[in-house]
Order: sequence, then structure tokens, then C-alpha cells
Amino acid sequence: MAVESFAEKHLDGVIALCQAEGWPSYTANRSKTMRVLTAPGVTSVVAVDGHEVVGFAYMQSDGEIQAHLSLIAVSRTRRREGIGRLLIEEALRMAGGTRVDLLSTEGGDAFYRSLPHTAFPGFRVYPVNRSSAD
Repeated sequence: MAVESFAEKHLDGVIALCQAEGWPSYTANRSKTMRVLTAPGVTSVVAVDGHEVVGFAYMQSDGEIQAHLSLIAVSRTRRREGIGRLLIEEALRMAGGTRVDLLSTEGGDAFYRSLPHTAFPGFRVYPVNRSSAD
């Protein structure tokens, strides 16, 4: 297994992982998902085993101090193998920064607590006329 920079050849695998997690924002429009994962200031990495994408992480960073883990997913059949940790470490190395902030709303608390961390409360704020479904 290797962790590498996201490229268009990985898009179907990333979308499949998002579909498995029930994240419609990343499955509805392939072009939009590609633009998000390759936007300026974004570092996206994938874990690939053979030709299969088994995990990915999407991080935003100022390149110096602050990074934000926006999204991470690991195939349900490959969890507890250290893939998530490798994805976070490689994304931060590539993005630059000394720390990662994140929101955990999908039940990943036990995983994040296994990493060196400080817990803070957080909020996700939406525009007035938008659903908070994802």
C-alpha cells in the first residue's frame, strides 16, 4: 500500500468511499468533486493498494502553522490498519503546518483520541437558506 498525491485517476475510488459513507456532497457531481480536491490551498492524498483507493484525506492549510482536515475516509474493510494515521501525516507533511484542526461528526472520535491531540468544541455554520444534511 502507498500514500500518494490525489490525481484524476483516483477520482472514482474517492467517490466510491464517499458513497459508502453517505456523503452526497461529494458524489453528486464528479467535476465539482475534482475541483474541490484540487483547489488552491488544498492537499488531497490517497492510500492505494494495487489499483484500489482504500482511503483518502482532504486538507486545507496556510502552509506554515494551521491545517484543517476537511475530510477523511478509509474503506470499512481496511480500518484499524493505520491507514488513517498515514493519510493525516502525509497530508500535513505535504500541505505544511504544525497542527491540524478538525470537526468529528461521523463517529470518528475514538480514532482521533488515539492521536496526540487537544479537544476543543466546534461549530459548523451554514448560510441561512441551506440544509445542514452534510
